[in-house]
Amino acid sequence: MIAIFLQSVLIGYSGAMMPGPMFTYTVDRSIRHGVKTGLIVSLGHSLLDLILVIIIFLGAGKYLSTDMARAIIGLVGGVVLEFLGFGMIKDVYLNKISLDTKDSKSGKQGNMFLAGAVLSASNPYFIIWWSAVGLALIMNAYYTLGIMGIGVFYIGHILADISWFTFVAALVSKTRRLINIKVYKVIIVVLAVCLIAFGVSFFASSIRYISQFFQFQAPLLLLGGTIRSV
Repeated sequence: MIAIFLQSVLIGYSGAMMPGPMFTYTVDRSIRHGVKTGLIVSLGHSLLDLILVIIIFLGAGKYLSTDMARAIIGLVGGVVLEFLGFGMIKDVYLNKISLDTKDSKSGKQGNMFLAGAVLSASNPYFIIWWSAVGLALIMNAYYTLGIMGIGVFYIGHILADISWFTFVAALVSKTRRLINIKVYKVIIVVLAVCLIAFGVSFFASSIRYISQFFQFQAPLLLLGGTIRSV
């Protein structure tokens, strides 16, 4: 049990600490809303993790790893990231951002929770990881301890995510006091450009998967037409 837990924590950190859309979003919102951002965003991410653990264990992993599934997820993810990125630039341009967090509304917290799930779901690499590495880890935990093993694996995995993103949010929220509004706007624009770049990479991956799908399907369609003509 301890081995499964430690393995899930270490592998969880290896994924959580890699820069990506969720990390970029967490940094942005931490400057605005403080340390609570890391917890809220990672809880939204953890909810999606739980859903994926369940559906992958039930046998859906092979469908999520297909080229067409990756292409669809990448296209949706690209749209989400472009929307967030250009929205951040728009806020800077219209001067709608502030370092004053006293007037932050509770509704923003709900949005951050949803964003944690949406940013994860729209990331094709997240789905690919769960369909490949995650599936192997889930089944290994199940073969070792049954359903309890899956529970231990999941708890270790989400603890890695929650602790890392909470740490990032705490670090950013502490240093925001040293940032003036002009520097803050520059940071927001840089983060927005990063999100837009991630979105472009998602689109590029989707095009590649679509191309691979049709390259695979074309010979099958040609073969099917030949057989029918005979």
